[in-house]
Amino acid sequence: MHYKNIKEFKKEKRGPLEQFWLFLKADTWQSWLVSILLIVLFIKLIFFPALSLFTGSSLPLVVIESCSMYHESGFEEWWYKNSEWYESKDIAKSEFLSFPYKNGLNKGDIILVIGKEEYNSGEVIIFNAAAAHPLIHRIISFNPLSTKGDHNSNQLNIERSISENAVIGKAALRIPILGWIKLIFFEPFRPAAERGLCR
Repeated sequence: MHYKNIKEFKKEKRGPLEQFWLFLKADTWQSWLVSILLIVLFIKLIFFPALSLFTGSSLPLVVIESCSMYHESGFEEWWYKNSEWYESKDIAKSEFLSFPYKNGLNKGDIILVIGKEEYNSGEVIIFNAAAAHPLIHRIISFNPLSTKGDHNSNQLNIERSISENAVIGKAALRIPILGWIKLIFFEPFRPAAERGLCR
């Protein structure tokens, strides 16, 4: 077989994987579409199952979609406004200061969830409730297991007594802001009062 030039020779000698890699590197709409599809498949079929196995949680990453854990001010001012409720539950300021995420969590934060069987007071847990999505709230008592969102004035009825089987895990790491990459697509469909940044 005769080749007109070295480029033609190299092109003929490329294997299927090399040709596919060169296709992905090309700046065409087809290569972009295939690349996005491959990324989605990787995340869905490899990354999330591996992360779930590593964390021991069926839901290893959670995006905070509401303002229920938001602190609208610094800790001192927030505690001044909310201390009466917590003190009525025998949670003192000094105790709350030792809690994880004592300054709350923001809408759009991504939370790494670790599955555990034992939890401590003040930890932020993720649990299934009678809602569209799991709730991410702070443990305030164990008898029964119950939680409260830091920003909420009181407990929701669905979190006053939580079954241990409903708990998915606890918050182990917070990645700020990045969850907005997902949220921005769903914000237009939320009720007007729930859209946008927390205030």
